[in-house]
Amino acid sequence: MSQASIRPARHADLPALGAIEQSGAETFTAFGHPLVDGSEPAPPDQWAQALSDGLLWVADDDAAGLIGFIAGQLTDDGLYIEEVDVVAERQQQGFGRRLMQAAIDWAHDNGQRAVTLTTFRTIPWNKPFYAEMGFVEMDMPTPHLAAVLADEVARGFEDRCAMRLSL
Repeated sequence: MSQASIRPARHADLPALGAIEQSGAETFTAFGHPLVDGSEPAPPDQWAQALSDGLLWVADDDAAGLIGFIAGQLTDDGLYIEEVDVVAERQQQGFGRRLMQAAIDWAHDNGQRAVTLTTFRTIPWNKPFYAEMGFVEMDMPTPHLAAVLADEVARGFEDRCAMRLSL
């Protein structure tokens, strides 16, 4: 099997991220949880700010090319994970965990007090995955996370929660 490394993204990586996002979303549909808003994958320039901020990492397979990415954003809460995706055929091989760890390590090394995200409560590979990594569901989301959750509900996403990993 080919090897994949986790590395900071480069500008040339941006056009590949939409296909990764779309492939990752197919997993939700396959398990009966389609991403209900039907939105297209983010345009490449959506991740340009994360790239510029040094908060975009990719899983780069030496044979297949890019197979995953994680994008973050600095907020008053710490490092917020905007998106993490791995192509469907490479899921459950540890790449999502390695991408998350790269972001967590960055946050720790750069003095952030927490890493936060929003996710589905009841989909097995969402909340339980993050809980295994030490994330805890927040009873009282911060203003930033409450706004993200409200936006997600407005787009038709249900059963979402905010989670936090204290550093």
